[in-house]
Amino acid sequence: MHSATRNALFRRLQAANPAPTTELLHDSPFELLVAVMLSAHTTDKSVNAATRVLFPVANTPQAIAALGAEGVKEYIRTVGLYNTKAKNLIALCQQLIDLHGGEVPGQREALEALPGVGRKTASIILNMVFGEVEIAVDTHIFRVANRTGLAPGKNPREVEDALVRGTPPQYRKDAHHWLLLHGRYVCTARSPACPTCLIRDLCEYKQKTKPKPAAKKAGRVGALVRKATRRRA
Repeated sequence: MHSATRNALFRRLQAANPAPTTELLHDSPFELLVAVMLSAHTTDKSVNAATRVLFPVANTPQAIAALGAEGVKEYIRTVGLYNTKAKNLIALCQQLIDLHGGEVPGQREALEALPGVGRKTASIILNMVFGEVEIAVDTHIFRVANRTGLAPGKNPREVEDALVRGTPPQYRKDAHHWLLLHGRYVCTARSPACPTCLIRDLCEYKQKTKPKPAAKKAGRVGALVRKATRRRA
């Protein structure tokens, strides 16, 4: 994708959503870390359903560690792979207590050393909590980057490196959120909303979803009206 096209793409995304952020509910860096860790292979909606119950009871490493894995499971059953995540969450909390004074560390190496935390989660924390210009790549961003031609890559790291190289500096801080939300609500895996997409003309995807023929839609509406009229008669 040409650099001018990239600029136009991000300019439109910014204009539509000037202050993007995560949809995961949180009130502290630790709560964000827990929510992002739990969100792997599941939806934000499921995570929010769990943390709405968990965080009022325990929202510090010490409080969650005191619950134990079995205690945590009772709060996160809406989350996929909750058994494994409960064990990782307790181990994560204990490591924060033992090595970081109960605080979320601001170094990638320390973050990725935490149980259940990978590169994507670390990038989100570094970006949102510590203000570093990081671009985390999840399934939505991987799809959007490849489908649009914005930053093609065979794996998440290749896409991440391409996005970091190709995203104009003024857009890098928020690029993760714009692309994630675009993939979640517009450029979906099945039947992307190409006809109403605000970057449709900039996208290099060759198999764009076509708008439904207006005539057929009008015909269906007319048939329904006629059917309803006959019933009333």
